Amino acid sequence: MRYQQMVTALLCAVMLTPAAASAQGRVEVSGIVGWTVSDGVATDGVPALDGNIYNAIDIKDSFSWGFGIGFNVSETAEVGFLFNQQMSTLGVEGTNDVEIGDMNVTSYHPYFAYNFGETDAALRPFILFGLGATSYASVPFTRLGVSRETGGDTQFSTTWGGGVKYFASPNVGIRVSATWTPTYITTEEGGWWCDPYWGCYVVGNAKYANQFHFNGGITFRF
Repeated sequence: MRYQQMVTALLCAVMLTPAAASAQGRVEVSGIVGWTVSDGVATDGVPALDGNIYNAIDIKDSFSWGFGIGFNVSETAEVGFLFNQQMSTLGVEGTNDVEIGDMNVTSYHPYFAYNFGETDAALRPFILFGLGATSYASVPFTRLGVSRETGGDTQFSTTWGGGVKYFASPNVGIRVSATWTPTYITTEEGGWWCDPYWGCYVVGNAKYANQFHFNGGITFRF
């Protein structure tokens, strides 16, 4: 819940920007489709009722779609919001690999971007960074004749990437980009660290699930 509140606050801050953007005369709305390469996280081996031991949660590579809205607050600076949904499949791996069921992975990221070149240039490379959250939907499944459902979860995530926009006309263009979205999952005890001044203490081993998005789409500029 705290991540959803954070995203809501960041999104509100972004949506307050159009007044500044209107002075520049540039608002960009994009529709995006692509392919997402995903990985899950490794876990301690868990014995299952089917006699196998599973030690990894897997998220399959799959089609994804999304949209973005950006406000150019200067000739090079842009703030906006990115939505992306991956139509994936949840699985587990170990002594046997099993697909659990279909799962949507949805990310929400207010972002800051830097655009290279002149404002009215036809070709504009860009880089971006965003802070937000990634949501893993619950997955219904049936095993050994019993119907169950995995719990959904929403966790803090960032997104990093870049690409290029090409405007064949002043108001319509195409956009190609690649982004990396690491999502924090949990922290496990990683062992002991000893220091001559501070003594010994337990250090954590943070685990992240990663998504690599390769996208293309159409951008409308107003």
